[in-house]
Amino acid sequence: MFPWFWLWAPQLRLPFSGDVAQDIEPRLDWFFAGIKPQAGDARIEARAFDVASYGHQLGVITDALIDMAERLPAEVVAGSKPLTQLRAIRDRIEAIKDTEYDRELVDLEARLQRLRTRRAAAA
Repeated sequence: MFPWFWLWAPQLRLPFSGDVAQDIEPRLDWFFAGIKPQAGDARIEARAFDVASYGHQLGVITDALIDMAERLPAEVVAGSKPLTQLRAIRDRIEAIKDTEYDRELVDLEARLQRLRTRRAAAA
């Protein structure tokens, strides 16, 4: 081999070129890996989260607490600031849900209309 051939056949190493070894398996335990060891077992937390999300769990607890508080005598319920705050929080969360559901419905209706328009134009 002639040593001067390297002048006519240089090897360039551009970014993202060459051999690549990449682990493409998704790592989905990042949320539960963030739970401190003294706070609980991450595997148990992950399985519990599969049953019901934290938001759903809190919603059930909130509804149960409000229901139990409303069974107390009226004079106790009327003067309860925490119960009033809890109801206000629940009402605000329900309003957020309603707003988001309505926005998603409007978006879906618009997408459906665009699809109908494209189909009619293609026919």
